Amino acid sequence: MSDLRTTLVGYVTYRGREGHWSFLLHRITGLGVVLFLTIHIIDIAFVYFNPTLFMKAIEIYRSTLFGIGEIFLVFCVFYHGVNGLRIAYLDLFKPQGWHIESQRRSARWTLGIALILWLPSALWMLRNLLMHNYGFFGG
Repeated sequence: MSDLRTTLVGYVTYRGREGHWSFLLHRITGLGVVLFLTIHIIDIAFVYFNPTLFMKAIEIYRSTLFGIGEIFLVFCVFYHGVNGLRIAYLDLFKPQGWHIESQRRSARWTLGIALILWLPSALWMLRNLLMHNYGFFGG
């Protein structure tokens, strides 16, 4: 257990700036996507094995908490995808780009592109969440 604690403390206390934060965000968003896929596979299996439990799961997914979680899931998908493309590009086509200044610039661009892709969908999803759960916007 001390090895895990040492690793987690090292992740949080290391001050590697953009490269470090990019690394952590890539790991966290990847875990978010894997968590969603696991839950999705399990709940879809309920359709065949226990349809009543499936319908209860759908009701839970319609809650505000899960709606907010979906908004963050979309960010996870966008960031993890854009950062994965950045890593693949650097590994395959521009290995000389793995120096500090280039990494700082590309990490900022990656976050910016992910946010630009995410914000319109987040606003749309938030609008739908407010409309369907609270009756805002005439819903």
